[in-house]
Amino acid sequence: MNKSVSRRQSASWYIEGLQKGDITVLSKAITLVESTRDEDQQLAAEILEAVLPGTGKSFRLGVTGVPGVGKSSFIESIGQRIAERGKKLAVLAVDPSSVKSGGSILGDKTRMENLSVRPGVFIRPSPSGSKLGGVTRASFETILLCEAAGFDFIIVETVGVGQSEVAVSRICDFFLLLMLAGAGDQLQGIKRGIMEMADALVITKADGDNALKAKAARADYAQAMHFLQEHEAGWIPPTLTCSALTGEGLNELLDVLENYQHTMVNSGYFIEKRQQQMFEILKENLDEKLLRKIYHEKDLHEQLKALSQKGLSNPFREADRLSS
Repeated sequence: MNKSVSRRQSASWYIEGLQKGDITVLSKAITLVESTRDEDQQLAAEILEAVLPGTGKSFRLGVTGVPGVGKSSFIESIGQRIAERGKKLAVLAVDPSSVKSGGSILGDKTRMENLSVRPGVFIRPSPSGSKLGGVTRASFETILLCEAAGFDFIIVETVGVGQSEVAVSRICDFFLLLMLAGAGDQLQGIKRGIMEMADALVITKADGDNALKAKAARADYAQAMHFLQEHEAGWIPPTLTCSALTGEGLNELLDVLENYQHTMVNSGYFIEKRQQQMFEILKENLDEKLLRKIYHEKDLHEQLKALSQKGLSNPFREADRLSS
């Protein structure tokens, strides 16, 4: 059960604290938007409405990848270089939640020991809950709160990789796909959909005995990327290699991100994409609210309860009957 935080402080306390860049206030505000309590959601909405004019000035990077690709190690290494370039960095690491208990490990702060103690860096692990793709219900609101608190570079690390992982494209400016050299043919079924969404693909762990394999994989993936659907803004997604251990390739990747932002802002696509994202978020939230409203109608609720107790022989026919 979520513990209510709305009784402790007023909206003005949150708003003033966020505008001052107070990390303690930011953390409490994120807890507020993650809460499922109606009173907390109402307060969160009031806070977000007030700080909205101060948002939208960050670069939002989504990072996903196959299991074992080393997302946390990658983020720690590249995060330190982002900080060295004078950016105020927020890392939103979405951890897997237990389907049964709703609990999660939330261990990214311990996996990013050096980055987490660096000035100007904020790391917030959040449970993924029931959302597909590991993007939580409150992820977008959390991005806005971080922007209101003055963070100008935001990384969203997602749970894993799969078709549902494209949800990250709705809240980020740049979608980065991390891959391993020689990951095996078993991943082919999930690669294409993700690769088509990627703004860049990076082969990780390109060091030691794996360096040559990574170089070969880069060539293979670069060729494969040319056969995918063309990027709507004319951007050609590059394929790179990097090592979180040695740092090789990370500065090259940061240059790619800066070039992307500069090119897309000048073309007008950057703002256009964000507007489209806002519309997609609107539709997604509208769908959720309408479904919740429908399922809470007394008559439908009672019929569903009765069906769950007596058993079903044809769920499709029952769905047609209930929706007619």
